[in-house]
Amino acid sequence: MATFFTQTSFPSHSLSKTFDTHFATAPKVNSCVSFRARRQVGVRVSSGLIEPDGGRLVELVVKDSERDLKKGEALSLPRIKLSRIDLQWVHVLSEGWATPLKGFMKEAEFLQTLHFNSLRLDDGSLVNMSVPIVLAIDDEQKHRIGDNKRVALFDSKGDPVAILNDIEIYKHPKEERIARTWGTTAPGLPYVEQTITNAGNWLIGGDLEVIEPIKYNDGLDHFRLSPAELRSEFTRRNADAVFAFQLRNPVHNGHALLMTDTRRRLLEMGYKNPVLLLHPLGGYTKADDVPLDWRMKQHEKVLEDGVLDPETTVVSIFPSPMHYAGPTEVQWHAKARINAGANFYIVGRDPAGMSHPVEKRDLYDADHGKKVLSMAPGLERLNILPFRVAAYDKTQGKMAFFDPSRPQDFLFISGTKMRTLARNKESPPDGFMCPGGWKVLVEYYDSLVPSSNGKVPEAVPA
Repeated sequence: MATFFTQTSFPSHSLSKTFDTHFATAPKVNSCVSFRARRQVGVRVSSGLIEPDGGRLVELVVKDSERDLKKGEALSLPRIKLSRIDLQWVHVLSEGWATPLKGFMKEAEFLQTLHFNSLRLDDGSLVNMSVPIVLAIDDEQKHRIGDNKRVALFDSKGDPVAILNDIEIYKHPKEERIARTWGTTAPGLPYVEQTITNAGNWLIGGDLEVIEPIKYNDGLDHFRLSPAELRSEFTRRNADAVFAFQLRNPVHNGHALLMTDTRRRLLEMGYKNPVLLLHPLGGYTKADDVPLDWRMKQHEKVLEDGVLDPETTVVSIFPSPMHYAGPTEVQWHAKARINAGANFYIVGRDPAGMSHPVEKRDLYDADHGKKVLSMAPGLERLNILPFRVAAYDKTQGKMAFFDPSRPQDFLFISGTKMRTLARNKESPPDGFMCPGGWKVLVEYYDSLVPSSNGKVPEAVPA
């Protein structure tokens, strides 16, 4: 167990060889899986990891031998100060999560992403890309850059982070970007208010040279495995299938049931060693989400309590910021996991969704995310596994798959209900969450109790 949460040394590149494959009949999970299976002529059973988009993982951190030289160059160039979220996108790009992107998007890439949710490669093939990965600048910064073709990116402490080469500056169509990414321009969208509303009227794209690996020094860096490191770990474990599960909430036993049942189904399909990538989102999240450090404590307890098997589970942090853009964003979440070696992606109800910021309803249809994933351009190689609905079975005293023939026996515990119980230090029904994990959740909400001065500690987005 201890070795599971300890960072090991990995090579900088570890793309696995793709071996000969054979095909198996796709399990009839539901219409979404069947549709994807028809596109793929069955679910692929392979002894190697899925290739990254474009066939090669794009990593943008310079060699150790070039680091001092690039720092010196950065000091001589026009500077752009990165926000916390900008730095998270540099992290995402630098490790190859957005492969084949080589830096912040230029206008052609931005427009393809905005209008087609995909990028056309030089060989004519398509890869999925559904959210713009862009860097905004204002009029003053644009003026300072002038005719320069290179700029340096600096963090909030004044340290050089990267050089952006062969730059292109173009208009930032904020309203169009918001409307096409979120499907609405209603006020109150968290990512929009955080990064777009007050951003500059220009976008700057170019090829990145990242001076050194991005670190946060928050005690969680050992969880932040890059796609290359994850591929190396999957290969070390002799994984012949990798199924990814993204979450931004604490893990309860319903989640665990879905993950263990997925592994069982993959074994029945003929895979010998399917490995779970438990991949919590670690970039920006809205302030009322449970912060990353508390979520990681809770996930660790889930493995310590044996709810998930550490021998067949890899826990790592996905560094992307969260948009809450529903079916558009869930394509990005799935695409990034291809680059990390996952060939199966578990998708649930209303993935990447949120409540409407103005009206009393969900912003997106709860089923559209999984339907869109089954049809999305550039994701044909990925097998989509929609959730089966899990709820608390009162007759068994545990989480189980919902049986519509006896609905009176099931209790649905919403996220709101779970948070209310934890905040009030009340216990959920036995079998809803492992005791160690629940204790962490209670401790988090207890930390928000007003202090002696009457102020509630401010929740800081991850």
